[in-house]
Parts: sequence; structure tokens; C-alpha cells
Amino acid sequence: MLSKRIISCLDVRNGNLAKSVKFVDTKDIGDPVSKAKEYYDDGLDELVFYDITASSDDRNIMLDVVEAVAKQVYIPFSVGGGIRSVEDASKLLWAGAEKINVNSAAVQRPALIKECAHAIGNQNTVLSMDILKVEISRDFPSGYEVVINGGRTRMGIDALTWALQGEELGAGELVVNSIDADGTREGYELNLTRMIAEAVSIPVIASGGAGKPEHLYDVLTEGKADAALVASMVHYNEYTVSELKKYLHDRGVKVRLKF
Repeated sequence: MLSKRIISCLDVRNGNLAKSVKFVDTKDIGDPVSKAKEYYDDGLDELVFYDITASSDDRNIMLDVVEAVAKQVYIPFSVGGGIRSVEDASKLLWAGAEKINVNSAAVQRPALIKECAHAIGNQNTVLSMDILKVEISRDFPSGYEVVINGGRTRMGIDALTWALQGEELGAGELVVNSIDADGTREGYELNLTRMIAEAVSIPVIASGGAGKPEHLYDVLTEGKADAALVASMVHYNEYTVSELKKYLHDRGVKVRLKF
């Protein structure tokens, strides 16, 4: 049985670490480079960096910040935001990223997933999905809709359908981010995470809603996620990565402990 992973998300805006609630009311809260080093030193399994306005601003990701973070961590480092081509993805790998996360541009042009997977490998190509809960209907049989551009644009695409298509196109991993839970710190969207995890054969990272250790336990067991993404609960120094891992270990969840 593979160990469950704890992943921290660094949302970056204009070079600063930022945090929002349900993708609005975004505030700058610190320096992403120093936080990356802090989490790495405390036993973090993986780091995800999102340039949260690259897609909505129609610009390329800030490579200088990616390079600065990459120099501080020696764990899998995944980067997303504004990736529209294999060239964009390749530049990020040269800057120090191990994986790239495609989102908005992939929804608009699904072939991007296949192109990236072919060029840099399935294992390095991650599909991030921003998802909004909606009424179950003929168009949305799962009850969830895909949105893009930082939650600004609803796409009329069923989330489960898109997850399955992303896997078929070559994504090696999925980040399932619930906009309804994002930043609320009231727990992950377990139904959404479990539904997608049961439908695909690639790892699923649960994102959005972590507020206390119990939430990680719930999504890694009941939600069947392979990894839990955390942000606010560590950014504001309420919990450390090592504390979260110890909690999970003590409750019988297999995690990689720092020795």
C-alpha cells in the first residue's frame, strides 16, 4: 500500500503568497520562497505552486519565482497557472519544476493534455480541476461543473466526464479542487473526491476545505484520495506538516514520517 501524501499549495499572486475564500477576497499573506523551505524542512511530501492570475490575466507564469522556490526544496514540485503549450511546460521543467499542472487552457483545448503527456511524460502531467457544485441535471449528471480562470468562467462541462477524459488523454494525476469548500476550512468535499477517485485509475489529490487534522483523515479514508492538499492551516501556523503526519500515523493512515 502506497503512503498517503501531504501536499502544500502555494497560491502566488504578483510574486506574493496569497489566500482566498471560494476564489474571492484574495489577500497577500507572505513570501512563497520562505514558506516552501519551511514546509520542506518539516517533512512535506510534495509542493504545488499556482500562479493564480496567470490564466485570467492572459500572461505567462513567473519563472523567477518558480526558480527561487525550486532552489529551496528537494521534493516533487508541481507548478501551474498560464500553461498553454508544451513550450510553456518545458520552460517550467527547466526552471526546476518536476510536474506541470494544466487547468484552464486544457479545458479550452483538451489536446494540450495529450501533447504535454507525450512530450514530458504522463507522470509529469497533472490535470487540475476547479469544480462548482450544481443541481444534478441532464447536462451535469454528477452534480458538479468545471470552471476555469480562477473560478470566473463556468464551462458547462460535467466534472466527472472531464476527469475521465483527462485520464484518457494522458494526465497522470488529478487535483480535484472544490470551489465551494475552498478556503472555508470546514472540510473537503468528500462526495466529489470519492466519486472521482472511484471512477479513475490515476492518483487523486483532494483540494479545498482543510481546516483541522480530522479533515485530512476523512478525505484520505472516506474520500479515498491519494493525497490531501493543505494551505491555510499551515500558512497561518496553526499546524505544522509534521503534526499533521503524526496525527494521521496515530490513526492508522500510512504516511512518510520525518526521522
